[in-house]
Amino acid sequence: MERRLLLKSVLTGSAILTVAGATTWIAIDTEEGPLTIEYTLKRIAEMKKNLLNLQTNDSKILTTGNWELSQILNHCAQSVEYSITGYPEHKSELFKNTLGSFAFSAFAAKGKMTHNLSEAIPGAPLLTPKDIDVALNRLQLSLTDFQQHAGKLQPHFAYGELTKSEYELAHVMHFNNHLS
Repeated sequence: MERRLLLKSVLTGSAILTVAGATTWIAIDTEEGPLTIEYTLKRIAEMKKNLLNLQTNDSKILTTGNWELSQILNHCAQSVEYSITGYPEHKSELFKNTLGSFAFSAFAAKGKMTHNLSEAIPGAPLLTPKDIDVALNRLQLSLTDFQQHAGKLQPHFAYGELTKSEYELAHVMHFNNHLS
């Protein structure tokens, strides 16, 4: 009897995962533009120019979520930095080897990610609003450091082990998701 209940639970869980995955897949549009750090660095340079114009005109930059722009930029930089130094906390190995790897595969296939835009990286320091120029510089530096990094990369807290090209894709999709 217990085996039947276990099998039923596994099948129900698999069905829920399949429906959730299919729904997510359909809901995500594909990304336009190259999914490279080079292209992202060009976008950041363009942002810097545009921000200079906004600051000259005393305009305030509005965001749609709970975070201000500097917090978003620092959050993206944290993620890149942690891919080199190690994430402070991780999801379980079971999660990383199932839902996490499935999610990354789906995002990579679409070239676009979607996630809770106000969810901090587990264990990361609290992000407080700061100077946008400082945050942009931090993000630029983290991406450049990542490009030049020749050593081993640390496992992602949710996706697990990623190659350098997979991490590049993850970082770019993450940044694009936050700017959408």
